Amino acid sequence: MSAHTPRSPRVLVVDDEADLRELLELTLLKMGLDVDSAATLGEARALLAGTEYQLVLTDMRLPDGLGLELVREIAAACKNTPVAVVTAFGSADNAVVALKAGAFDYISKPVALDQLRLMVQSALRLNAEPAAGQAPAAAPTASRLRGESAVIQALRAQIARLARSMAPIAINGESGSGKELAAREIHAQSSRAAQPFIAVNCGAIPEALMEAEFFGYRKGAFTGAADEREGFFQAANGGTLMLDEVADLPLAMQVKLLRAIQERRVRKIGATAEEPVDVRIISATHKNLAQCVEQGSFRQDLFYRLNVIELSLPPLRERLDDLAVLTDAILARLGTFENKVVLGQGVLAALRGYSFPGNVRELENILERALAFADDGVIEVGDLSLKGARMAEAALPLPVPSAPTAADVAIAPGAPVVTPPLPDALPANLPDYLIQVERDIILRALAQTQFNRTQAAQLLGISFRQLRYQMQKLNIQEPEA
Repeated sequence: MSAHTPRSPRVLVVDDEADLRELLELTLLKMGLDVDSAATLGEARALLAGTEYQLVLTDMRLPDGLGLELVREIAAACKNTPVAVVTAFGSADNAVVALKAGAFDYISKPVALDQLRLMVQSALRLNAEPAAGQAPAAAPTASRLRGESAVIQALRAQIARLARSMAPIAINGESGSGKELAAREIHAQSSRAAQPFIAVNCGAIPEALMEAEFFGYRKGAFTGAADEREGFFQAANGGTLMLDEVADLPLAMQVKLLRAIQERRVRKIGATAEEPVDVRIISATHKNLAQCVEQGSFRQDLFYRLNVIELSLPPLRERLDDLAVLTDAILARLGTFENKVVLGQGVLAALRGYSFPGNVRELENILERALAFADDGVIEVGDLSLKGARMAEAALPLPVPSAPTAADVAIAPGAPVVTPPLPDALPANLPDYLIQVERDIILRALAQTQFNRTQAAQLLGISFRQLRYQMQKLNIQEPEA
C-alpha cells in the first residue's frame, strides 16, 4: 500500500444488543469506514486505550454501566473524538443529559439509517484531513465577534468548543449584543459550515402562517397554496436553524416545534408522510426563558430541549476595552476608500463614559448618526449626542414657556408668538407650542453663553451643526453688536 494512501476513518460501536450492533457495523462498513465493536464498557475502554477513533457510537445502557460514563471519560481526557449516543425511543431526557455531558449528538431507537448516516458524516467532518494531493482547508476567517478583552476572548474560546457539538444552544443576551453574530460564528466553525444557516425572527411571523413557514406546505393544501413550498426546517437541512426571539412563539406552535426537534422529522401542511430533517437548533432571546416557563408563557419541555447548552453574551458596558476595535470596524464600513472617517479628540473617552443600553447595535447607530452631522468626515464629541435629552434636562429645566420678551423678538423677528396655556390646561396648538418650547430653551442657552454657539451646543448636548440647523429652522438670529 502506498504511503500516501489515505486511511479510512475508524469507528467504535458499543452496544450489548448483538442484532443492533451488527446493523450498525454493516451500515458503517458500507460507508467505507473501519469498525470495531464492543459489548461492554470494559471492552470499549480497552479498545480506546490502544486505538484512535474518529467517532464512538455507544448505547446509553450497557451491562456494566452507562454509556454516559464513556462520554464523560473521553471528554475528561481532552480527546477530540466525537461521541454519539443511542437512546431508547421516547427517552428525550437521556439524550439531553448526554448532550450536556459532552456528547456530539444522539440518535433514537429504532435507529433510522438515513439519520445515522447523516450524523456519522457530520461527525467525521470534524476531524477530516485532506487526502493526498488535496489542498489543505482554507484558513479560518476572522471572527465576527470583534475585540480583545478578556470576556470576548473567553466567549470565542467557548464558541470554538460548542461548534464541535450538535447539541442545541440557547444564546442569552441583551438586545443589540450580537446574538445572531454568535450563532453565525458557531455555524461557521462547525462541521456544517458549508451547509445553510437560516435565521428566523419568531416574533415577526403571524401566528396563522407559522406552521406553513416552519414546515412548508403541499400544492393545494389551502387557499392560495399554488405551488409546493419548503419551510425553514427543509431550507436549513444539513445546516443550522436559528430561532431568534424564540420566547415570542405562541404555545400551539411550541408543541409542534418540540415534536420536530425530538423526532427530527417534519410534515408539510397537506402531506400524509413525515420527512427527515437534519438541523442544528440555536435559539436566542433577550427575555429570561426560565421566567417565561414560570409564568406559563413557554413550555417547560421545550425549554429543556432548547437550553441544553447556554451561551451568555456580555453587554457592551462590560467590554469597554473593545470600544476602539469596534469603532474602527464600524467606521471602516461607514466610510469610503476616498473619504476615511476620523474620530476627533475626546470622542473615544466620551463613548467610554456611556452605558450603551442598546449595546453594539446602538454604537453603530450613534456613529452613523454622528457621521451625518460631522464636518469633512471628522466626528467630534458634540456629533455623538450622547445622553442629549438628560444633559439638556440637567442643565436647563423645562418650565412652561413664557411669551417672548421684547429682546427675544428682536433676536428672532417674525417668529410666531404662542400664548402659553394656563396651568393644567392643554395647548390650543401643540406643534406651535412645542416650537415655542424649543425656541425658549435654545434662546436661554445662547443667553447663558453670550451667544457662543459651540458652548451652547455643548450645554444642550447636541452638535454644533444640529444647533445651527435648529436656529435656522426657528429663525433665531444672532443680535447685532
